[in-house]
Amino acid sequence: MAMVVRVITWELHLAGCSSLKQKRAILRSLKDRLRNRHNVSVAETDHQNTWQRAEICVALVSSDGRRAEQMLSRLDALVASAPGVRVIDTYTITY
Repeated sequence: MAMVVRVITWELHLAGCSSLKQKRAILRSLKDRLRNRHNVSVAETDHQNTWQRAEICVALVSSDGRRAEQMLSRLDALVASAPGVRVIDTYTITY
């Protein structure tokens, strides 16, 4: 059985943030929702010290490529609908 690994990265703009504390609260909420609803690994991977910008990545493993793509679509919709977050760019890597 072949395993499919997908990594999706979002570049985010957090317009309402005026401190790192506000930014971290928004990102913590988003990362928790991603983990709890979809059982994926999530990390903030860049722009940790910038108030209104963030990059987060999600990694997922599946035994079915089509199922992995469906999951990526759901993850993308969840991030796009997160309050206070605007997606600037998204890219996906397949292993």
